Amino acid sequence: MNLTRWSYTKRYNIKAEFDVFPNSVVIFRQIKDYYFVYTVNWSLSDPVVTKTALGEMEWLLNKELGTLENYSLRKIYQNHSD
Repeated sequence: MNLTRWSYTKRYNIKAEFDVFPNSVVIFRQIKDYYFVYTVNWSLSDPVVTKTALGEMEWLLNKELGTLENYSLRKIYQNHSD
């Protein structure tokens, strides 16, 4: 999967598009110092968006924005390292 386009929205969210889901728009919100998927405006002409795909979308966007380190350090990953 590749991030094909992204832009800021009026309310400081990020709107992104991915090549695997070309007709669906993904909205990200910032929490602390990284971004997470808030909602997907899914198109019936695209494949179903899986939990794995959502994680990959978050990883790709955070990499693009330079917040991947903060995303990797979030609580969910800290619990797996115990």
